[in-house]
Amino acid sequence: MKKLIAIGLMVITASSLISAQTATPGIDKAQKHQRSRIHQGVKSGELTRREAHQLNKQQIHIQKEKRIAKIDGVVTSRERKHIKHEQKRANKNIAVKKYNRFERRNKS
Repeated sequence: MKKLIAIGLMVITASSLISAQTATPGIDKAQKHQRSRIHQGVKSGELTRREAHQLNKQQIHIQKEKRIAKIDGVVTSRERKHIKHEQKRANKNIAVKKYNRFERRNKS
């Protein structure tokens, strides 16, 4: 019985360590914030549909990069740095597109 409990604890510990190595809470939070900025930009008319589509494609690319980084079970510091760099680029693109001279035409 004690062996069974010990093995169970080892399995739980190992699975929590694996999930901790692939956890990307900062990256997830930033991506969620960027998506909400895009949505808000469309809603307010600061972004055209085309601009929003381009920005959403960039978010999909970041999501793929994150998924690829997690495949082996460990997100290395180099992979994290690369993803954060992509997010900084996306953040800049959102700002540029939101505050350019184009406006969506509201037909309501």
